[in-house]
Amino acid sequence: MKVAVFNTKTYDEEYLGRANMRDGQSQHEIEFLKPHLQEKTAVLAKGAEAVCCFVNDHLDRPVLQILAEQGTRLIVMRCSGFNNIDLKAAHELGIRILRVPAYSPYAVAEHAMALMFSLCRHLPRAHNRVRDGNFSLKGLMGFDIHGKTIGIIGMGAIGKVLCQMFSGFGSDVLGYDPYPNEEFKPEYFSYVGLEDVMQKSDIIFLNCPLTEDTHHLVNTETIAQMKDHVMIINTSRGGLIDTPAVIEGLKEGKIGALGIDVYEEEGDLFFEDLSDNIIKDDVFMRLLTFRNVQVTGHQAFFTHEAMNKITQTTIQNLTDFEAGQVNTANEVIYKN
Repeated sequence: MKVAVFNTKTYDEEYLGRANMRDGQSQHEIEFLKPHLQEKTAVLAKGAEAVCCFVNDHLDRPVLQILAEQGTRLIVMRCSGFNNIDLKAAHELGIRILRVPAYSPYAVAEHAMALMFSLCRHLPRAHNRVRDGNFSLKGLMGFDIHGKTIGIIGMGAIGKVLCQMFSGFGSDVLGYDPYPNEEFKPEYFSYVGLEDVMQKSDIIFLNCPLTEDTHHLVNTETIAQMKDHVMIINTSRGGLIDTPAVIEGLKEGKIGALGIDVYEEEGDLFFEDLSDNIIKDDVFMRLLTFRNVQVTGHQAFFTHEAMNKITQTTIQNLTDFEAGQVNTANEVIYKN
């Protein structure tokens, strides 16, 4: 099958190329393309039966229309999210969507924990001081995780791993999910309502998908419900947070710390080297002025184990589709 892979970096080529090999032969004809998929670049996929995309590619109706007219029948997402796809348009155009629903929940959960520890112990600031020969402890006072109330919004695979991790800290863990997993017995946490998580948690982790219901889940109203000096960690999707509202919370001291691996307007920022450019996103740059904000560039998924799983599943999705044996667990179905 001919596949056009958009928005590729060297590591995508390395891992996808390795996953595509079987018995010394390539399973699919893959063309690696550096541009993001958008309306003006969709023509690059001409003749490709399948298109492979990532989180910051644009798959709205105009793009999907172009792809369909050029012969594309399948979109494979090398990620779990699909909020950047017009599912209704894809359905009407006869384009099927396959994704990687699970790869390494440990990778994301561990990165979320790293952000938490970095913030609660002021590690970047401490590191920079030591490099400058400054060993003063002023301004570096942290706090114990032991005894704190942890709120986890989204109790899927990542939320489950976080719960297991916190079981060793002596923390009280509150979990919220509109669709509780009955097989996941609450040994390490208590299922509660969303309002309880907002009101009672010292640290809140966002692990839910971005949907119409979760868009700007953290906003002026929900921030007002939270404890003073709450810490918020988001390793899911940037759109879960109303960034201007969070900035106001930081300025007022209501939010004590913020750790984000995702940002609502990250499409023109993350995964690129902009060190020689002036970043024009004033909201993002304002975030970076706070000492109690830690930002990473959508790297929570980025481990060797996760990349192997993502690319292997992506290639398997292509192979299954070609053989007419799609794994329904990996397919995104449009629902009216």
